[in-house]
Amino acid sequence: MSIIQAVILGLIQGLTEFLPISSSGHLVLFQKIFGINEPALLFDTMLHVGTLAAVVTVLRKDILSLLKKPFQKLTWLLLAGTIPTVIIAIMFKDFFEEMFRSGSTLGIEFFITGFVLLFAEKLNAGVKHINETSYLDAAFIGVMQGVAIMPAVSRSGLTISGALLRNLDREFAAKFSFLLSIPSILGGAVFQIKDIIEAGSGRIGNAPIIAGTAAAAIAGYFSVRFMIVLIKKGSMKYFSYYVFGLGAFVLIDQYLTHVFF
Repeated sequence: MSIIQAVILGLIQGLTEFLPISSSGHLVLFQKIFGINEPALLFDTMLHVGTLAAVVTVLRKDILSLLKKPFQKLTWLLLAGTIPTVIIAIMFKDFFEEMFRSGSTLGIEFFITGFVLLFAEKLNAGVKHINETSYLDAAFIGVMQGVAIMPAVSRSGLTISGALLRNLDREFAAKFSFLLSIPSILGGAVFQIKDIIEAGSGRIGNAPIIAGTAAAAIAGYFSVRFMIVLIKKGSMKYFSYYVFGLGAFVLIDQYLTHVFF
């Protein structure tokens, strides 16, 4: 993998981690396009660390509040949302890993993301803020996050849509989704430590990993800020059109042209 390819993948990861269009799906797709076949576990994990740095930077006031007063309702809501994700990740680990390896379901998953986004946009504006949000609401959003482990199903798209489905206020829905990504990314990195140590940087090298991580952090910072404003005042339906088009492109290639798949 060249440094230029690493930067491109980092930018893609940073932008698509928080835009509702699936970062994992884009990484799998572009690795296929670039013809990258070498083991990339450490690289992929470090790209997620870059996006983790981005969301922590943007939401630093909320995170500092949690650190100063850890036993508050938001803490328990995040815990209630994280537990279902962990259970799903452990139970279906082999299933998800095979999906990432093959990429055979990418097209269908992009369509799933698009339909969920369109459905969420048809819902009325939510009214629940933190005090009105229940632990059942948080657990439901956590289940949506667990489902979004599938490579081309958007984590931010499903968690924000799940929050809107549970009638959360749009701005709080976005912030809760992004805060919920922090334990998810941290947990994923910790869960992979053993495999990362065994695999090392492989043939990728340290320079592309550093460049890709920095690119993911910078792109992720602007992506988070953009999405918080968009969810509050705008619409996600245009992202659904994009993933429908991307899903159609993947399906055509998988079943007809076979250029990348």
